[in-house]
Amino acid sequence: MTEFNRWLKKVNDEELKNELDSIRDNVKEIEDRFYKALTFGTGGLRGELGVGTNRMNFYTVGRATLGLADYLLQIGGYSTVIAYDSRNMSKEFTRLCAEILSFKGIRVYLFSELTPTPVLSFAVRYLKASAGIVITASHNPKAYNGYKVYNEKGCQITDEAAKTITEKIEACDYFNEFTPNGDLITVLDERIERAFLDEIKKYSLTKITKENAPTVVYSPLNGTGRVYVQKILKEIGVESVYTVKEQEMPDGNFTTCPYPNPEEKDALALALRDAEKYKPDLVMATDPDADRVGIALKDEKFGYKLINGNETGSVLLYYLLLRKKELGLSYKGSTVVKTIVTTDIVFDIAKDFGVKVKEVLTGFKYIGEAIEELDEYLFGIEESYGYLIGTHARDKDAVSACMLIAEACAYFKEKGKTLNEVLDEIYQKYGYYQTELKLLSFPGKDGMVRMQEILADIRKNPPKEIDGRTLKFDDFSQGLYGLPKSEVLRFKNENYRIIIRPSGTEPKMKIYLQAKGLDKTDASKKIATALSAVESLIG
Repeated sequence: MTEFNRWLKKVNDEELKNELDSIRDNVKEIEDRFYKALTFGTGGLRGELGVGTNRMNFYTVGRATLGLADYLLQIGGYSTVIAYDSRNMSKEFTRLCAEILSFKGIRVYLFSELTPTPVLSFAVRYLKASAGIVITASHNPKAYNGYKVYNEKGCQITDEAAKTITEKIEACDYFNEFTPNGDLITVLDERIERAFLDEIKKYSLTKITKENAPTVVYSPLNGTGRVYVQKILKEIGVESVYTVKEQEMPDGNFTTCPYPNPEEKDALALALRDAEKYKPDLVMATDPDADRVGIALKDEKFGYKLINGNETGSVLLYYLLLRKKELGLSYKGSTVVKTIVTTDIVFDIAKDFGVKVKEVLTGFKYIGEAIEELDEYLFGIEESYGYLIGTHARDKDAVSACMLIAEACAYFKEKGKTLNEVLDEIYQKYGYYQTELKLLSFPGKDGMVRMQEILADIRKNPPKEIDGRTLKFDDFSQGLYGLPKSEVLRFKNENYRIIIRPSGTEPKMKIYLQAKGLDKTDASKKIATALSAVESLIG
């Protein structure tokens, strides 16, 4: 209540002031908005828009930027690139960040139009900047916005950097006066866009002609992918691109897709509607900041079939290696980087072609970090629909992924195959890997405590076998396999893999299930067995 009353006196933004007045007599609402400050971590800030210390607004974003500026000055940082997506308040927050950083004496490179997150990562490297900020809440609903911070390598900041920045933020107040230095703010022109597109085209492997060109229905889900994806597809020769009209232009309210996540079937509903009209080879959708892409493939039995992130990654890896082998390009001994929750079929494909696999913790920042350590990086795959070909960025990139998907479609089209048939071919060759993700919520005040109790119980009495076969138990909180310590449990044998990964900030737990079967029916039975085992563990 002390903080609420202070905000009542200090806030001068009319809209936020009215919001404060509207909750003056609502103790529960005041508590939710002021009981804590938004948590700053390796993913920066993310929260609902609104007034309060536990919301995204001018004052919480301003305070975070002051803390970031103090951190950059401490480490000798001198410049920052800032980008933003189509969400409500993104452009306004971007301008605020630029003004505060310039006030602190830090040069700012500012994108004038909404820009994909991977382009921000590229721009940090291209401009040799000290840091990057992108204002986005990725694929969250319209009520949210966020604030991601990138280091000088274009990679999301490390845990150590996040901890130091948090300390700097906590030393700052929400209500600071500042005078921007316009001389230190440079608005970027189209040269970055051109450089980015030219760079990703270097990874093109298949010439697209009138004969093999795929037809595509595409949705940017009212986000940043519209310009970049449309341009790259056109420049590589894909002329027939039908963009979903209702989702083409920026819309922070996401009127036709309240949850703009290409992992969700509902987000692709309008794209699938258009697919019935245009009968394309491919349906693609990118999330609002264009770092994830979801696809649907033409299927003779079912019309169009949505495939998951593991399946898309498997098809892309298979295509890359087949094509490089066919062209006589070097790939032997190169490394594919995948997260521990990504499909293990990657190991089988890689072994077949003589390439290495490096596993990292969940989060694409770990793939970005791994690139720095590798002599020959080939491809990065994250099960949550994130992919990176090339080293132009250090984050997942849906723009280059869309290029790669279209090329794979053209390559196999020449051979008389659809991508759906190619996926079947992969399963027939390496075994049928089925994956599922379950999200468990532990509501209420004691949710986090209950979740930790469950994990403690599992550690004390881990399951020894499943379906009559011994399970290997890995507790990643012990810092296994050279990876940082992480609150993740894994149970694995040749046919099963179960990974339990709790959220560190909210009472939610993700359960990643994988089963390897002789065919789809066999794999589905094994998934059911794995799910039953999890239910026995968790109750």
